[in-house]
Amino acid sequence: MLSAEHLARIRLLRSDRIGPISFAQLLSRFGSAAAAIEALPDLVQRAGGRSIRIATLDQAEKEAQRVETAGARYVFADDTDYPALLGHIDNAPPLLTICGDSALMQRPAVAIVGARNASASACRFARQIAGELCESGILVVSGLARGIDTAAHEGAMRMAGSGQASTAGVIASGIDISYPPENRTLQAEMGERALVIAEQPPGTEPLARHFPYRNRIIAGMAIGTLVVEAAPKSGSLITARLAAEAGRDVMAIPGSPLDSRSRGCNELIRNGATLVQGVDDILELIQPMAGSLPAHEVAAPRNRYAVPPAPEPDDATRRTLIDLLGHSPIGVDELVRQSGIDSGAVQMILLDLELGGIIERHAAGKVSLV
Repeated sequence: MLSAEHLARIRLLRSDRIGPISFAQLLSRFGSAAAAIEALPDLVQRAGGRSIRIATLDQAEKEAQRVETAGARYVFADDTDYPALLGHIDNAPPLLTICGDSALMQRPAVAIVGARNASASACRFARQIAGELCESGILVVSGLARGIDTAAHEGAMRMAGSGQASTAGVIASGIDISYPPENRTLQAEMGERALVIAEQPPGTEPLARHFPYRNRIIAGMAIGTLVVEAAPKSGSLITARLAAEAGRDVMAIPGSPLDSRSRGCNELIRNGATLVQGVDDILELIQPMAGSLPAHEVAAPRNRYAVPPAPEPDDATRRTLIDLLGHSPIGVDELVRQSGIDSGAVQMILLDLELGGIIERHAAGKVSLV
């Protein structure tokens, strides 16, 4: 049974203009989701923005029932079984829905990603290296997409035989939606013998805008990300970039310059990614962070809601910051530097403006006027 506070968190997260960053700031500021929901109308009015739709208790209860019907359960960001490394990225999801064994999320993890239209040799390599990583106590994380993702999951499942498999599939849909359709059986099997993870509410179809959010979870859970095949500007390279921004290792398999599916990997290597030819290269690279393998704790959990809030800024401070904002994205750190305002107060003002629909957040911690 979910507590009243857990239902309030679901309500808060499903309300308009509430994302992972604003959710964490609201819980830190007000101490609970219930208190944050009560304060939302006043915050929006103070910012002079448009009214905000707040999800109802009935909607939260119906969502929780759908999760239970799907054989899944929630994992909140301050639960002990939440992936420790994932909690260290700035926009960590406040809530995950999972099918399978949550204990797998505490193993040191390596992400394996690549092209959906991958070559047969690349898929064979992904199966092999995934199986060898599992033998070494590593959790293989991927996105249950066609091509390299499927091959990586299959390699881990095959290595485990009929027992528990050390692999996690992060999907861009709700936990009760299978995509692509040909992976329906694989996803169901992973939900029983391994792990399937979703951030989107149940019933959500895998829309294009959801995949970058899915990719940040894949990169955020892992010590390092291995790209097997990828075309330039592909989703796999987005995952690799997110991994690098989070301070994680990026690895790539070199390929022929005549094959467009290898160009992304070759570019990664040219720009500093580690060239990988076998599982030993990966284990050697991640060993300092993973410790003695297999390990159960790869990082201390981070309670992002325990940060004491800054004092409420006055109107003059708010005006100073608002005057620095424009329609071109600017980094929050740059706003702190130019305004001379304490970073906590800057974040508090930006939160109010975001809730009012006046600013929007962008990648790399940037904001702009809507």
